[in-house]
Amino acid sequence: MASDLPMGPQLEQIHGEIRDNFRALANGFQKLDKIKDSNRQSKQLEELTGKMRECKRLIKEFDRELKDEEGRNPPEVNKQLNDEKQSMIKELNSYVALRKTYMNTLGNKRVELFDMGAGVSEPTADDNFQVASSMTNQELINAGTKTMDETDQAIQRTQKVVEQTIEVGTQTAVTLKGQTDQMGRIVNELDTINFSIKKASQLVKEIGRQVATDKCIMLFLFLIVCGVIAIIIVKIVNPKNKDIRDIPGLAPPAPSRRLLWAAEHFI
Repeated sequence: MASDLPMGPQLEQIHGEIRDNFRALANGFQKLDKIKDSNRQSKQLEELTGKMRECKRLIKEFDRELKDEEGRNPPEVNKQLNDEKQSMIKELNSYVALRKTYMNTLGNKRVELFDMGAGVSEPTADDNFQVASSMTNQELINAGTKTMDETDQAIQRTQKVVEQTIEVGTQTAVTLKGQTDQMGRIVNELDTINFSIKKASQLVKEIGRQVATDKCIMLFLFLIVCGVIAIIIVKIVNPKNKDIRDIPGLAPPAPSRRLLWAAEHFI
């Protein structure tokens, strides 16, 4: 029936792309039944979700193109095209419900591509079919458009969250780099201080050794002077002591000095 619908070239191209995506979704879900590994199932579901988003975008383009051609088509043709659009929306919703079943099996909680209401429990494929059957064409179009707009808004919010997370991560990396550089400078300064302390310790040791050497020399000189003074005192007190020789350069004992004084006055 869909291939017999009178469509313009652009509308027919969009319709063909939607049908191609539906066939890819059907094959993808058949392959998903044969996959046992949960990681591969999650990856397959992500690919199928991308196909659903593409179908949603194409259905919106189909609706816009249909509105552009509505004035050029007879009312009967417009009704057939609207019925075809409703059929595509129902088929897409059935794939969304099937995806939800697989997601629940994997234990993942993700935002649904299409949300038909805000009830306590989300609708199944049969519920979607019953709701869509009871709605008029315009109501079904409005509901599908609203659902797709809400999905776009959810995707945009997710993208903003991702961008904000990347921005925070970048700022954190810059801050950590600055702190690392600061820690490197502190370590270099500590190494410089440690080297200075070692040099100061070596200098103090050298000064200590020099002071000790000077003290030894001064002590030796002090002992020599004390010895000379002691000899002089002994010679003065006991000039007749022959055991102690006269020190060269010193004055003779007191009696000799008195004889010299008497000889000078006698002359």
